[in-house]
Amino acid sequence: MNQTEKQDALLKAFKTLLREQSFSSQADIVEALKAEGFDNISQSKVSRLLSRFGAVRTRNALQEMVYCLPPELGVPTTDSPLKQLVLEVSHNQAMIIVRTTPGAAQLIARMLDSLNKSHGVLGTIAGDDTIFIAPVDTSVIENTCEQIEHFFETV
Repeated sequence: MNQTEKQDALLKAFKTLLREQSFSSQADIVEALKAEGFDNISQSKVSRLLSRFGAVRTRNALQEMVYCLPPELGVPTTDSPLKQLVLEVSHNQAMIIVRTTPGAAQLIARMLDSLNKSHGVLGTIAGDDTIFIAPVDTSVIENTCEQIEHFFETV
């Protein structure tokens, strides 16, 4: 197996493990990858992979902090963990505010930024658990807010 094939196999195994299992630490991910036959994997490599794929640590249904990979950019499905990350969507006639679970704001903001302007999102600024959204048109901010709420099923 050449270097490119090894890298592709590692990326596939990494994504599969994070989608199918719960890991609370990078060390746990290293051990799982080693069990899959990737002997040269290190914690720093796992850290770079987590960053590369936009993984975040969030609470699962059991309230454990675990690493979570974002789904492909697009509309979340009914069983998507993303809808659990968005807690509230509100506005003040000038700006839309999205409150998320701790650590999830940048992931959610990146998804919102990937939408085209027809969805009403001009741009976002994300902190740890809060996103500021500049709407395309403040005269229809209520409609934009409703679209975002519907997008994440937070109503």
